[in-house]
Amino acid sequence: VQLQASGGGLVQAGGSLRLACTASGRIYSSHVMGWFRQAPGKEREFVAAMRWSNTNTKYADSVKGRFTVSKSGANMVYLQMNSVKPEDTAVYYCAASSQWSTQTTEYFNWGQGTEVTVSS
Repeated sequence: VQLQASGGGLVQAGGSLRLACTASGRIYSSHVMGWFRQAPGKEREFVAAMRWSNTNTKYADSVKGRFTVSKSGANMVYLQMNSVKPEDTAVYYCAASSQWSTQTTEYFNWGQGTEVTVSS
């Protein structure tokens, strides 16, 4: 399955943004869909993940309570970003895994990211 993240842009601190991840093929029930981000000069880091089969979710501590991952239909995953902060500025990526993991090495089918800039 090929994945493409979209929906990024410029948002003021405290605002909201919704990112979308579109899968070109079917997302299977065994898949875990993850969101990651990479800020300039930093390593890519885990943001959120959702089990496709039962919509269980987990989040990085830095976004817990502000970001929500959800799905729609057979091939869409969303990341709702609320109360954004300047430190949320990064390129955001979606990817798939067969493991309930937060590690980038466990994920595959990385698509091109979408850039989010939060102004203070």
